[in-house]
Amino acid sequence: MYRATTSPRTQYPLVDVASIAEFILSVQKQDGEIPWSKGGKTDPWDHVESAMGLTIGGYYQEARKAYIWSSRSQLDDGSWWSYYMEGCPEKGAYKDSNMTTYIAVGVLHYYLATGDSEFLRFMWTTVCKAIDYVIELQAADGEIFWAKRADGSIDKIALLTGSSSIYMSLNCALRIASLLGEEKPHWEVARMRLRRAIRHKPYLFDQSKSRYSMDWYYPVLCGALTEKEALTRIERSWNDFAIAGWGVLCVSDTPWVTVAETSELVISLAAIGEFEAAEIVFEWILDKKYEDEAFWTGVTVPDGEIYTKEKTTWTAAAVLIAADILYGLTPASRLFSHSFWKPYPVRNCSDSHKGTKTQRIDLPAIALAQARRTGMSFSPFI
Repeated sequence: MYRATTSPRTQYPLVDVASIAEFILSVQKQDGEIPWSKGGKTDPWDHVESAMGLTIGGYYQEARKAYIWSSRSQLDDGSWWSYYMEGCPEKGAYKDSNMTTYIAVGVLHYYLATGDSEFLRFMWTTVCKAIDYVIELQAADGEIFWAKRADGSIDKIALLTGSSSIYMSLNCALRIASLLGEEKPHWEVARMRLRRAIRHKPYLFDQSKSRYSMDWYYPVLCGALTEKEALTRIERSWNDFAIAGWGVLCVSDTPWVTVAETSELVISLAAIGEFEAAEIVFEWILDKKYEDEAFWTGVTVPDGEIYTKEKTTWTAAAVLIAADILYGLTPASRLFSHSFWKPYPVRNCSDSHKGTKTQRIDLPAIALAQARRTGMSFSPFI
């Protein structure tokens, strides 16, 4: 049994933060753009995630350049194309609502880490345009359509993972507005409607995506589900996605675990105060890396084939964000913690042992059961 704790078991990061950040830096272009990999494509969401990794590594100027690239490449309507290659949108690119709003998460993360209010103000117009664009894609029941095509037509499918991430982006955008003394009541209305949809109307979202692990933990990671609801959701599908010693499956019916998804589960567990469980999961991926400290994108189970061979910046960034929330590397480490957010906070972690009964995740038992089911031992993959 592992209780929710106020701090992780160890007081030092179990990863080489400097080397991981340097890997991201080695891929960043002179103009600030951060592709998936060297010579690879860029998407607006993963670009921001990678900038967050640079911030955690202490590369503040380089992170600023990344956000300035976002500002300069933003389209007049507030969106970005889904994929870029050499600075130009790829053929077939569309305007993804989740990719567009994530700029708010990155900008607030940078501010929390640096306290740079001048840069926060500089990025305000970019954030405003992005959020306003996506709110226009919100449906009557609160869900947000996932994309607009190049011809201007809207793809009226709502994705649970994307909408959950947008919920987090709206939280961040509203916090930025508050810090700058701005009022955005229509953003708050959109956020509340979206939260109700995520919590109470699962039928609004594309159910074919439920086989993806992100649909499992993202409502928790992004704070739409909190406290008992969050814990129940994590426990309910644990055996479908978590493989002890390996990581988290990208898709429940495909034997491929990914480092990014595993890191995001770590963030989700830490966000609800389950630090010890989070650290155990984090340890599953610590050996899944190259000699230069770049992490594998994923690995097949149980044959251990690295897949893909591409060294991805967003994977490295996800590891750094997980390390940050676990070990408090920067002042931005609290960004994903549910206790950081209002008006829907979970109980403060500092109060968790004051005579109250805390929720528990029996992670070792769950992991052992999973290991027996798959015929694997409960030990890290070597």
